Amino acid sequence: MSPRPRKASDDQVFAAASRVMSRVGPTQLTLADIAAEVGLTAGALVQRFGSKRGLLLAIAERGAQAAHATFAELRDAHRSPLAALRAYADCFAGMADSPGALAHQLAYLQIDLTDPEFHRHTLAMAEVTTAALGALLDAAVDAGELTPGVDTTALARTLQALLSGSLMTWAFYRDRPAGVWVREDLDMVLRPLTRVAAARRRRPPARKPGRR
Repeated sequence: MSPRPRKASDDQVFAAASRVMSRVGPTQLTLADIAAEVGLTAGALVQRFGSKRGLLLAIAERGAQAAHATFAELRDAHRSPLAALRAYADCFAGMADSPGALAHQLAYLQIDLTDPEFHRHTLAMAEVTTAALGALLDAAVDAGELTPGVDTTALARTLQALLSGSLMTWAFYRDRPAGVWVREDLDMVLRPLTRVAAARRRRPPARKPGRR
């Protein structure tokens, strides 16, 4: 008699599924692959989630909760709001461990954009992310890291677009790690808005020595 498979939490199943999803696209993904990754049987996953679609929908639904947790952990780990923001950019760039992994992520994104059930959860995660980015930017203004008067609501939306576009553009060039590429783009947008940059703009130009 084969040993009874060990139990695994939903979070463990979702983490295992994410690892498999980084290796294969939607058409190649099977419950058997995910079950093998987490140490369960495919039948156990069917009992819990009903089908591959049911499991993917459960992962999508958990997305907004996961985003909340990610930003909370980053705030706890970094005293500086901008440092937490840059750390989030590093996490985001982690989706591109390789061009193939990013291609698989984009394949799943097609489902998120075209299937109404999936899109509902994708929208919820996007809204949580925008709000969390805005909160980090507000904290950066309060901490004196960004200049007063910055439109943090608009900037949060801009940064969300920047990160997605930066990762896509990295896939074209691939001349350095994705994390480095994304950080450079993020800093290009943030640098002019920092208090240091503002102080330099206010500093009067040095006088040139007069001619004798």
